Amino acid sequence: MGTVMFYHLTRSSVDEAVSMLLPRALAQGWRVMLRAADRIGLERLDKRLWLGPEDGFLPHGLEGGTNDADQPVLLGQGAAVNGARAVMLLGALKVDPQEAQAMERVWLLFEDGDETQVEAARTEWKAVTTAGLAAQYWNDASGRWEKKAESSAG
Repeated sequence: MGTVMFYHLTRSSVDEAVSMLLPRALAQGWRVMLRAADRIGLERLDKRLWLGPEDGFLPHGLEGGTNDADQPVLLGQGAAVNGARAVMLLGALKVDPQEAQAMERVWLLFEDGDETQVEAARTEWKAVTTAGLAAQYWNDASGRWEKKAESSAG
């Protein structure tokens, strides 16, 4: 069972945080399911990842293709059909405790300027810790990522 990591984006953009975390997950040998509620946002992120630097290319695909199961990083809204060992949730999405228990890592990224996302993250922190999952809260208010809170599993 992995850890649910809450990333409060106070200075970083979603794109910057995704670009920081996904290479680390791939370096661990994990496949990732990246979910967002907004298909348009997923399509924008897909295009941005394709335009990234050649030396920082992140192999990925947008859900709905013929090779979804083969994608190291699958951007979508559905199940982790790519054998993911990590899930990244953008915005006000809910953590599925059963899915989280089977993963190495779950990230929930939420933006400081969106009160709906901030409130949803607070609710999810309570739900995750009540479910007995390990959780960490990180923010970048100081200009670098710092762990501000932690709750152990159990």
